[in-house]
Amino acid sequence: MSPKGMSPKERPDQLDSPFVANIIKWGSRLNTRVYRLTGGRLGNTWRVGAALRKPIPVCLLTTVGRRSGQPRTVPLLYLREGGRFVLVASQGGLPKNPAWYLNLREDPEVVVEVGRERFELVARTASEEERAELWPRLVEMYADFDTYDAWTERTIPVVICE
Repeated sequence: MSPKGMSPKERPDQLDSPFVANIIKWGSRLNTRVYRLTGGRLGNTWRVGAALRKPIPVCLLTTVGRRSGQPRTVPLLYLREGGRFVLVASQGGLPKNPAWYLNLREDPEVVVEVGRERFELVARTASEEERAELWPRLVEMYADFDTYDAWTERTIPVVICE
């Protein structure tokens, strides 16, 4: 049983293969490079799964690697609310949190890039109350977040950068 009170739905096995993990890693690196080279004109939307007909905005998040001490940048879907950015550490419903989330827990000072704009922010995990308020809006933005949530026993962290 998951902490949510239900058994997780079975995650498709092919999503957990090393081949798919490598494709995702290289796709993220390529997306980051193209995003930066074009000032966010390319690579600024996600059009996969639930976002096929309703593209979702993409930002670049830079954290400091907790082991390497080096900057690490990943493209992520985001919800913007005024001066704050809301991110979801879903990692496609994998059982472990993504490295970028572990990095910002160690060092919460992050940089969020949207187009050519850079925002130096402080990241924190949303409280249970904040997550409960934000989660329906995040799912409305990208319905696959609910699928990812069903695929894992962990509570998927919602991160607020402000």
